[in-house]
Amino acid sequence: MKLVITIVQDEDTNKLIQRLNQEGFMATKLASTGGFLKTGNTTIFVGVEESKVEDVIEIIKEVCKTTKQMSLLNQPIASMTEGYISYPIEVSVGGATIFVVDVEKYLKI
Repeated sequence: MKLVITIVQDEDTNKLIQRLNQEGFMATKLASTGGFLKTGNTTIFVGVEESKVEDVIEIIKEVCKTTKQMSLLNQPIASMTEGYISYPIEVSVGGATIFVVDVEKYLKI
């Protein structure tokens, strides 16, 4: 058995959960926060047999697409009052970060 841990943008969460359920996969979601852009995201856990891992990954790839977004680099610090200029940069957002780990024991009680 494997555990697929996936971190996605909040905007993709409902569509991904719905699609996983349609394909017969049960999922658990947890709210989380990204470190770089400090935006909301969701961590989704899916326990599956090893033979189904690639099916889950394909669903994630179909639903969670990467897009480009403008963000301010070097956002101002509250204590700085003068002479500070932040500038926009283009960053990739969305997509998914996927971890697949072995499950030593699985119990459903």
